[in-house]
Amino acid sequence: MNPELLSIVIPVYNEAACLAELIRRCLAAGRATGHPFELILVDDGSADGSDAMIREAAREHGEEVVAVLLNRNYGQHAAVLAGLARAAGEIVVTLDADLQNPPEEIPKLVREMARGFDVVGTVRTNRRDSLFRRLASALVNKAVRRATGVMMHDYGCMLRAYRRPIVEAMLQCRESSTFIPILANSFARTTTEIPVRHDARRQGDSKYSLLRLISLQFDLLTSMSTFPLRLLSMVGTIIALGGMGFGIFLMTMRLVYGAAWAVEGVFTLFAALFVFIGAQFIAMGLLGEYIGRIYHDVRGRPRYFVREVVNARQTSLARIRS
Repeated sequence: MNPELLSIVIPVYNEAACLAELIRRCLAAGRATGHPFELILVDDGSADGSDAMIREAAREHGEEVVAVLLNRNYGQHAAVLAGLARAAGEIVVTLDADLQNPPEEIPKLVREMARGFDVVGTVRTNRRDSLFRRLASALVNKAVRRATGVMMHDYGCMLRAYRRPIVEAMLQCRESSTFIPILANSFARTTTEIPVRHDARRQGDSKYSLLRLISLQFDLLTSMSTFPLRLLSMVGTIIALGGMGFGIFLMTMRLVYGAAWAVEGVFTLFAALFVFIGAQFIAMGLLGEYIGRIYHDVRGRPRYFVREVVNARQTSLARIRS
């Protein structure tokens, strides 16, 4: 039986400093699996010459390297989807370009996939990230486990492996906001996760600033669940019951000590008013977020636009989705 074709999909955004090493190590890792493979590098609108390096690598290495060049920056997950649409492999591995997840771990994922799993996730051991990123990741992972019911521990690690049917299912989803590990697990019948090494970033800079990380966490929360709306209803109920109880308390104290005890009720009125105004603004913000997502999805615009492809294998039109 011939080994299954392996596709390695990597989104690249301004990673010229480590791109040559990334390609070299990924090619070595692909050959070490014993599978025929293709390395798909998706340039996500880089401005540091990464696109030219990717194009040159595709021309130098033939079918082993496929270059997918987007016309501008669309974000990590849109770039991964662009790579998945071009992937021809029965096993697809995704990986970040910053080399914090070593490409040498790819054969380990392929061996685990041979046991029949639909999705193989990874858990970063000895993680080399800042305290803020580790805490934020822990909170998101806990929220995702509660929302999806899939007990994986590190959804933030892009080093993952998927079978072709899972990739096909993800490509059929048209929502504009997509978090690939969560989406894949919603289709998978069998999942597992394995420990992998995590290295410190040696070249280049992280593309996630504090504000972008906060935005990502909020995006994840609202894209995978309606729990914030349910939470809002519960908070509103608690505030309403608390207001009723506080009103009874104030009425009782006013009868016992007189109007002077509550400064004629002015401060109490303002305090209650501010609480309810704040709750209303939170509610409108959350509702606006969901309505905005509906608006973007209804328009049905492409999630990305491919400017150029070098060395793509022949795939069915059903797989080439944007």
